[in-house]
Amino acid sequence: MEAQRKALSFKGQNIYIGIDVHLKSWSVTLMSEATQLKRFSQSPDPDALYAHLVRNYPEAEYYSVYEAGFCGFWIHYRLVGLGIHNIVVNPADVPTTTSEKLRKTDAIDSGKLARSLRAGELKGIYVPGSESLEIRSLIRLRDSITKDQTRLKNRIKSHLRYLGTEIPEEFSGPGRCWNRRFVVWLKGAETGTAYGRQTLDFLVRQYEALRGQRLEMLRAVRALSRTERFEKPLENLMTVPGIGQLTGMSLLSEIDDIRRFKRADQLAAFIGMIPMCHSSGISSDSLPGTYIPFSGEREGVGDITVRRSARLRSVLVEASWVAVRQDPALSMAYGSYCKRMAPGKAIIKIARKLVNRIYFVMKRNQPYVKCVVA
Repeated sequence: MEAQRKALSFKGQNIYIGIDVHLKSWSVTLMSEATQLKRFSQSPDPDALYAHLVRNYPEAEYYSVYEAGFCGFWIHYRLVGLGIHNIVVNPADVPTTTSEKLRKTDAIDSGKLARSLRAGELKGIYVPGSESLEIRSLIRLRDSITKDQTRLKNRIKSHLRYLGTEIPEEFSGPGRCWNRRFVVWLKGAETGTAYGRQTLDFLVRQYEALRGQRLEMLRAVRALSRTERFEKPLENLMTVPGIGQLTGMSLLSEIDDIRRFKRADQLAAFIGMIPMCHSSGISSDSLPGTYIPFSGEREGVGDITVRRSARLRSVLVEASWVAVRQDPALSMAYGSYCKRMAPGKAIIKIARKLVNRIYFVMKRNQPYVKCVVA
């Protein structure tokens, strides 16, 4: 008589896991090919999830998904390390029904993710390596400190206006303000009372601390640019008009691997340098001999897309203003665009051309030659 087999085996079966990630808990939905298996909440721990899967669904193939957000990619790294086939998706790409929009809960969100993963409707975003993410964080921090310093400069000037203290003429011209002599003047500027002086002293000390941090961060980024990973690509990238050392390092850290973009159009879409469009109906040109009323066709092209890498798009627009003064081809194109549109819109078209140049240089790993690459 054969002994009764008590061990479970899900070998050859797939388990789909939708994870709605939060700081203190995860909402998890498990589905098989045929049905929903389980829905539960757990601590934010990939190892705890893996232990549950192995205990209840041993020897199955595990496929999981969660939305990109505040938690970054450490969860992805850990799940993949445990043998789970995980992807990270853009929240805007998850198919959502009207009822799910009207009745949104963590459990519904995790179920939506698991169902879409099982149906093959989700495409994971690019996940850079941990070293690339930390390099990106370093460069982003430098940019954040620069913005904080600008805000503090404006705050100090506002405080001076509030006190009625005039800035001397010698510090009012471009390049004269915020030098060492101006900071010395700030430390000795007269105010109405001791309290105004005390407030100004606090602001000046805060500015000096930020300036020191910014210089320290600048040295760190420059040291990073001289490493083997960045030295040659940055050297090539800086041959593109408008691209300096800091802009080049921002581009290299944010793009990471240019090979993930098959065409320059894909890089432009990632940065957010493509227009939004909406079209409906069939063009009469595609059906010779067929008449289609004009009212039945609609095609509209709008402003640049709202889906973007905000940091890269901002950097490229700034670089484009420099590029139109350095590259004859871009200068000629900018002048032509300005004849039929506002300068602010014309510079966006220049930025799109700059994307082509950047893609050419990074893809082919060679310097850019002015007036050659279109």
